[in-house]
Amino acid sequence: MNTQAEPLMEGTPLIKPSTTDHPLYESIVEACRSVHDPEIPVNIYDLGLIYTIEISAENEVEVAMSLTAPGCPVAGEMPGWVADAITPLAGVKSVNVELVWEPQWGMDMMSDEARLELGFM
Repeated sequence: MNTQAEPLMEGTPLIKPSTTDHPLYESIVEACRSVHDPEIPVNIYDLGLIYTIEISAENEVEVAMSLTAPGCPVAGEMPGWVADAITPLAGVKSVNVELVWEPQWGMDMMSDEARLELGFM
């Protein structure tokens, strides 16, 4: 994944699409749902912190994720938690989790379930 900001072409999505048609995708999403932000009682997937799950033909997994704020006390640990959740899945060859700050996370990225659980609906 490229960490350098590239000029966006018109119509280029801010978040790279995930490999949703890969057989491992759903189990990786469930693994991500097992990781919780210690300050918010909702899993990081439903919070919208997982931006992209990219899975190669060789089952190498690349995850782009963000945090609710750059000063998050677990910023240095959270990517490792995500990698630790995905790595044991059958068929996964390798996992790389990258923290990204663009686009900035916002409450509009939360799932309806997360909004309901946090009392925003």
